[in-house]
Amino acid sequence: MKVLLQRVSNASVSVNGELISSIQNGLLLLTGIAPTDSEQTVIAMAKNLTTLRIFADDGGKMNRSLLDISGAVLVIPQFTLFADLSKGGRRPEYFGAAKPDLAKPLCERFVAALKECGISEVAYGIFGADMKVELLNDGPVTIMVEG
Repeated sequence: MKVLLQRVSNASVSVNGELISSIQNGLLLLTGIAPTDSEQTVIAMAKNLTTLRIFADDGGKMNRSLLDISGAVLVIPQFTLFADLSKGGRRPEYFGAAKPDLAKPLCERFVAALKECGISEVAYGIFGADMKVELLNDGPVTIMVEG
């Protein structure tokens, strides 16, 4: 599992010009599922991300977690996190990404696991759709997390 997280002031996702989901103050999680991932993988990732101390405390240091700030999450399924350019060509290969029949239920389980970890506002894109994602990166803070 790969998650590219971005600390955001706001983020939204639209499909065919229609707003699907939006959040304020939290994390945008671009989420890729590998063929070897399982329910345990996504639960562990949810626990890690909700307690990761990347939000500023009163002194301006990154000492607070998503739970500490009662932040929101927007999860965007993104198999392209597994792009492989190692063969030197101009077209990425995505063999490291799980097929949709595994990836979709695990992405949905990831959303549920985030809620189980105490995140009250968890928004989700549409799996497999051509999504338009807008965000205002806060910091900027962008971190690749693999699990």
